[in-house]
This record gives sequence, structure tokens and C-alpha cells, in this order.
Amino acid sequence: MTASRSRAGTALVVVDLQNDFCAGPLAAARYPGDPAALDTVVANTARAVTAARARGTPVVHVRFVGDPVHQGAGWRRRDAARGRPPKCLEGTWGAEFAAALGEPGPGERVFTKRACFDAFLSDGFEQHLDRLGAGHLAFAGLFTDVCVDSTARTAFQKGFHITVLSDCTVALHTPDEQILRFMRRLYGARVTTHDHPALWARHPEEEEACPAPPRRPPARTEASG
Repeated sequence: MTASRSRAGTALVVVDLQNDFCAGPLAAARYPGDPAALDTVVANTARAVTAARARGTPVVHVRFVGDPVHQGAGWRRRDAARGRPPKCLEGTWGAEFAAALGEPGPGERVFTKRACFDAFLSDGFEQHLDRLGAGHLAFAGLFTDVCVDSTARTAFQKGFHITVLSDCTVALHTPDEQILRFMRRLYGARVTTHDHPALWARHPEEEEACPAPPRRPPARTEASG
């Protein structure tokens, strides 16, 4: 994809809101913070999805499967060293989307990452964005510093504008504000929350094309006259 193509639209990309990451004992044991934060991410993302659908903004779902058959040698060695079992095995409850998120809506595509972080490594992901005409991606899902960041990094390098919904994601290994600050600086990411769809569902270039209204001069008073 090149930056010269016309991509005036926005897509909401929902990353890996699956049970093994955000529900149940495995998710709670893996996440170092309060597990209630994961519930908040799912609930806010569900609201963002509803808002996107209401505005006609396409929603794109990304899922992860970690079956050993998909893992590279380095991945298997890392998991063995940590003594951790694979997550989101195909066909299991752990790989299903969180119940509070609901199923993808009619016409909403689901893309599968097979033991990798970056959604652009999923078959057809970039081509689908191309068909949507999406040049701006708003991200929700897990985790900010892993799969969200990996996908946003590639997106930025391919010419996409980036927005992160900070209340629809949470970091796993780094402080939340640290990774958000990193994404602001490195990718020029806009950071907002799910309850401002008029902002995140708008392509950033639309804002640049609309000049700010002129400032009114201060009202004259007897003292100033």
C-alpha cells in the first residue's frame, strides 16, 4: 500500500478480545493488575463497537490462535523457558470472543493471527482495509504494548493514521501511560476514549481540512473604549 492512494475512511480495529486474554482464570493469572480492568476494556470496547456501527464506521475483528503447530521455533523456546502453556487454542472456549463483546455483526470480517502479534500478518487484512478505503485506524483491544502496538507500528509505516482508544485497551508489560506516550511520539497517534466517536471516527485529515472558526475580538467596554 502506498500513501498516494485515496483513503478517506476510518475503521475500528478490535484486537484479541478473547477469553484467554480477558476472562477466566488464565487471563486473571496472567494480567498483573486488577482483573476488573480487563472487564472495563471489554465493556468499553463493546460500547465503541456499537457507536461505530451507528455511525457507519466499519468494524474489523482480529483474533489470535496460539496452537503449537503455528508457533515458530523461537516462540516455542520462549514458552518452554517460561513454563507457560499455549493460549487461545483453536476450537476452545479460550479462543472465543468475550461474551460481553458479542459476535461480529453482519458483514464484519474476522482475521486470524496464527502465533504472531501483528494483524498485518493475517491473510487478507491489509487488502480488506484497502477495500474499505480506510486510511485511519482506531484501535481497541489487548494488549496495548503487544498486539495493539505491533499492528499500529506496521500501520503507521504503511501510511495509516492511528488513534488509540485508551479506555478500550490496557498494557500487559509496561505502564499504560508509558506505552501511550510512546505511540503518540513514534506514530503520531491520537489518543482518546470510546465516548468521543465524533473524534475517533473522523479521519484526521478531515480536521486539517476544516479550519478553526475565527476568534472573536474581545467585547468592547467603557473601560477599554
